[in-house]
Amino acid sequence: MVPLVLVSVLMWGLIVHKLLALKALYRHPLPVEQAVACARTGQRPDSHYVGINSRLVREFLLRRSGHGTLDSHVVDEAVLVVAGGLERGLTLIGVLAAIAPLLGLLGTVVGMISTFNSIALFGTGNARAMAGGISEALITTQTGLLIAIPGLYLRNFLQRRVANLKHQIDSLALTLKRQLNHGEGV
Repeated sequence: MVPLVLVSVLMWGLIVHKLLALKALYRHPLPVEQAVACARTGQRPDSHYVGINSRLVREFLLRRSGHGTLDSHVVDEAVLVVAGGLERGLTLIGVLAAIAPLLGLLGTVVGMISTFNSIALFGTGNARAMAGGISEALITTQTGLLIAIPGLYLRNFLQRRVANLKHQIDSLALTLKRQLNHGEGV
């Protein structure tokens, strides 16, 4: 049970952290027009804009060269940096959710071994000894599933949110590249 508790605490800690981090990226979004204007003038977005567009513009401005063709590649680099940070932790959440039922099955095996040991020692006449092993087996299996099912659901939920944010990043990046390639000089 101790490994299941550790897996659960770690997984839920990561989920809560990721939920809060992604929620912050949806608050006070920088409109695309303002993002393009900031990139064009070289001015950092106001600090109250904490959304994904402002992160992309800030990353772009850190690396910007002032040459249209080169800056087109700088936009791609900024996209990689910002998008890479979005997926951090999702794989670990998925692995922890997948491990939980396996640990539950391990507990089932341990419980059944305990049951068979009690049968070997006391015979089939001692129902209490057998019930303790069977109970241990069932409780660990149930706990593993109770950890895994919401964990997998929330991982998929978080992945959809990340995919939505990546779409926003790609859309803004395409707009910035169009500005760069049409000689308007972002």
